[in-house]
Amino acid sequence: MSWLCLQTSAVLQPRLFSVTPSTSQILFLSGLTFIIGLRRTAHFFFQRHKFRGSFFFLGGVSLVLCRWPIIGMLVESYGFVLLFRSFFPMAVGFVLSALNIPYLSTYFSSSSSMV
Repeated sequence: MSWLCLQTSAVLQPRLFSVTPSTSQILFLSGLTFIIGLRRTAHFFFQRHKFRGSFFFLGGVSLVLCRWPIIGMLVESYGFVLLFRSFFPMAVGFVLSALNIPYLSTYFSSSSSMV
């Protein structure tokens, strides 16, 4: 019985590890779909001015699924930057506004004086 379990794990182990890099891409796309809905997800990815970013992002996902993880992640990262480049200034503004929170501003001002 233990020999059968060892054989089964030896057969399944390479398959499980080959799927692991693509799991995050699948979870990201399905999570985005569940949060904002199928129609809005399709509208987000297939807008005319976001077509190049969508092409690179989804192309990177497909490269990762085809077991080219390094090239796929690079292509996907480039597509991610193209897709969300309008969001980055808002995120930077949020982080800079967090410096005005009373307890955080004292923490950041004291930590910068140590340098």
